[in-house]
Amino acid sequence: MASLATRGKWSSRLGFILAAAGSAIGLGNIWRFPYTAGQYGGGAFILLYLVFVAAIGIPVLLAELSMGRNTERNAVGAFKALMPGSWWPWVGGLGVVTGFGILSFYSVIAGWTLYYAWESMIGKFGHRLDAAESGAILSDMTSDGGVMVFLTGLFLLLTALVVRRGVSAGIERTVKVLMPVFFAVLLILVVRSVTLPGASEGLSFLFSFDLSKLADPAAIGSALGQALFSLSIGMGAMITYGSYLSRDENLPGAGVTVAIFDTAIALVAGLMIFPAVFAMGGSPAAGPGLVFVTMPTVFGQMPAGGLIAFAFYALLAIAALTSTISLLEVIVAYFVDEKGWSRERATWSMTAACFALAIPSALSNGAVPFLTEMPGGGFLGLCNIVFGNWFLSIGAVFICLFVGWKWGVGKALAEMARGGGELPIGQVWGVMVRYVCPAAVLAVLIYSAITGRYL
Repeated sequence: MASLATRGKWSSRLGFILAAAGSAIGLGNIWRFPYTAGQYGGGAFILLYLVFVAAIGIPVLLAELSMGRNTERNAVGAFKALMPGSWWPWVGGLGVVTGFGILSFYSVIAGWTLYYAWESMIGKFGHRLDAAESGAILSDMTSDGGVMVFLTGLFLLLTALVVRRGVSAGIERTVKVLMPVFFAVLLILVVRSVTLPGASEGLSFLFSFDLSKLADPAAIGSALGQALFSLSIGMGAMITYGSYLSRDENLPGAGVTVAIFDTAIALVAGLMIFPAVFAMGGSPAAGPGLVFVTMPTVFGQMPAGGLIAFAFYALLAIAALTSTISLLEVIVAYFVDEKGWSRERATWSMTAACFALAIPSALSNGAVPFLTEMPGGGFLGLCNIVFGNWFLSIGAVFICLFVGWKWGVGKALAEMARGGGELPIGQVWGVMVRYVCPAAVLAVLIYSAITGRYL
């Protein structure tokens, strides 16, 4: 078992916030959020998503951070330290498995960003494209199995190179450079998108609140799944990141800041995507192609469009990288803390294992018919459902039950107050963690089990 003194710490509050925000800000915000919102009515879905972030996401986020900092352990070790000799560490184990599963399919989508950055650099998006031409680029890429496996492996390699260097020298140093640059370029692209002719229709779609769009119960499940997925909760990532947080830090303030950053970027992504979609005559319900089909058609109409496209996809890759780093860190921290492995051994062994699981997802978008035709949208889509919705939600339920009923609300609040960050609405938070959060997540899971609908 690794010594607490040698585990590593965030060197600053800013480092933790950028790393945790980087974990949350990624393809969940820029890729998954816009197309999910587009499928369920834009503004109405966003309103529901914001409710879930405030009522469920932030309470669970603070619960995870409290467990991590109190024990200074990984997802499994935190449960062992707080409830030794019980079955609760299995919940932490579920978190490690969930992180492993999400990383396997997430790295595939992340690999797409590398391909598009390369294509932008060689001038593919420097001229006007129509939707059919842009769609053909995506189709050609995903149907080439060799390219897909290579890109997935390359992205996992980049992730491993950061994680192997540790918390401060690897993760923190990387995000301190990459995240501010990402924010700046994203804002530039928003300005360009909202000034396109016809962009006002996209803004209207984004901010109109037609609650009838939420009549489909699947919209509720998708909003909840997005809130959990986007904030990286329910899989032990925030337990692990919280374990590296100094006891002198204001834990509630840092946690809420991370949630605000994450939510703001999701909304900014909507401002970037939807005006462009409507300006180009596309459909807001086009699905994952919103980023990889619509945006190339926009870049072709911009001055220096090829350069802007390269910056966009390179920085989208950066956002994805900060998320894959946190996913791999959940797994690596477990083997370092609980099994006594060196960070080097844990990083490379788990990266190789994850790559093996990622290969079927990499081949499931047209390269291999059997994997493409599997229920749930192919093997990759099935992994998204199992790990990105089901396991994530189950993990969130058990974390709430543990903090609310076993470890205790009082002890969690005391941990939050240790760094001078006493939670002003502590009793309300306790009610949310004990009753509201687990009940809401369970209701969605039961609905899905009864109807068989994927959320």
